[in-house]
Amino acid sequence: MKKTALVIALALAAASGFAQGKFTWISAKSDDPDKMLPGIDPSRVTGAVVTAGSSTVYPVSEVIASMFKEDGFSGQVTIDSIGSGAGFERFAKTGETDISNASVAISAKQLEWAKAIGRTPLEFRLGTDALAVVVSKKNTFAKDITQAELALAFSTAALWSDVRASWPKKEIKRFSPGTDSGTFSYFVEHLFKKKADPILSAKNLQLSEDDNVLVRGVSDDIYAIGYFGFAYYLENKAKLNILSIDGVEANAANVDKGTYPLARPIFIYSDSKIMNDKPQVAAFIAYYLTYVPEALKEVGYFPAPAAAVKAAKQTWLDAVKGRY
Repeated sequence: MKKTALVIALALAAASGFAQGKFTWISAKSDDPDKMLPGIDPSRVTGAVVTAGSSTVYPVSEVIASMFKEDGFSGQVTIDSIGSGAGFERFAKTGETDISNASVAISAKQLEWAKAIGRTPLEFRLGTDALAVVVSKKNTFAKDITQAELALAFSTAALWSDVRASWPKKEIKRFSPGTDSGTFSYFVEHLFKKKADPILSAKNLQLSEDDNVLVRGVSDDIYAIGYFGFAYYLENKAKLNILSIDGVEANAANVDKGTYPLARPIFIYSDSKIMNDKPQVAAFIAYYLTYVPEALKEVGYFPAPAAAVKAAKQTWLDAVKGRY
């Protein structure tokens, strides 16, 4: 019965335009709630999958890779947390990776890199992150901040009292993701109109591509402030306080309503030729898109809009049918 079901699944896949000989991992049962993607049997998947990029997306990819292996995949999934910008360099400039993890959309310049090496980046929306602006648990004075105050705190303000008169006359210690980070790019675009100079010229600024370094720096200093993906706040909320932005808290309800001002999409990128030449990459992405709601919930991020979810799945279908 199981063998018959698998034959039927493969026949349906072939009729839908899949290269049946390549996608031997197709399963009779699909867990995709939208019923758009085929079922995936990870135990039938062979080969390696190489990914790199955003530290924000990293914990989601870690959860998916772990599930993929638990469900039978015996190969290797490499996930390097190096920042969205550095990830795009590996994917679009040097062609080292199969998948690029990103907390910012690919730029025109990066698309040109990809074109030069024969790649056409395909975007898969995963979910939504609420950028967390945090202070130490020891900080009892800062509970909220406006976007205008936040821009001051990460640029020209020397003292906390320069940001808000009622706050202490103490030096601000600033912790920010590095310049290769999509989180840094988003922050600069949102608060400084794409101009990085105000934040990069600020005193007492520490940059790091490692969010755990930022967590330690902020949590250890009562007069520190930092920002990073929501998952890292949740993981460390025993030693951090999160600030509301313009009076709006970072939570699922406000992200869903679109009222939290620092919510941003998160993605993975790949390429149709990669997905067809390396069926394990197509399998991993299909698995990712099928189970990403579970991974987002585990990590602490928020779902993408239904239309974006379906668009990502349609992109996968078109990619494996060679429509790009």
